[in-house]
Amino acid sequence: MGSAYRALNQFIIEEDDERAFSILWKLKIPSKVSHFAWRLVRDRLPTRMNLRSQNVVTDEVCCPFCLNHNEDAGHLFFGCTKVMPLWWEILSWINTLFVFPERPKEHFLQHSQCILNGISQHRWQIWWTSLTWCTWNHRNRIVFSGDSFDGKKLMDDVLFFCWSWLKNLEKGFGIPCYLWSSNTRAAFFV
Repeated sequence: MGSAYRALNQFIIEEDDERAFSILWKLKIPSKVSHFAWRLVRDRLPTRMNLRSQNVVTDEVCCPFCLNHNEDAGHLFFGCTKVMPLWWEILSWINTLFVFPERPKEHFLQHSQCILNGISQHRWQIWWTSLTWCTWNHRNRIVFSGDSFDGKKLMDDVLFFCWSWLKNLEKGFGIPCYLWSSNTRAAFFV
């Protein structure tokens, strides 16, 4: 009985992997961002805990944002008290609530498969990719350049990347950046 359960569970995991990667590779975003997102979904980014699990000596294992928890992908991108308000922000725009999983693949699939009234799945996926990409870059500026956490700067970066990718991707997307960033709630809907 145990081996049948493991076989079925492995099949589901592989099916989820295929679905996540299929969605991810279809996004028309810069290839370095696709590669980043693929590594995040597979939990293969060099977070401090991933480095430690590979026997890489690191002086620090705490999240550079909150300094309260070990830095793994789930915490850094989705569970950190500094980053969670950014995820909640968009939920307030669409007037809904979710319970976010902390595992990157499950989080991505949740954002890739939900259908919300008036919001394109594609824009939702772009938003997810933009927020995670900018979070990683913000984290790296803190770790390698000594910057401090700035939620407003992070959100401004997310809005800019999301806008620029949609502008290049969607035919007829003519919303100027200043309108997009000043009224994202309205601009985000199709």
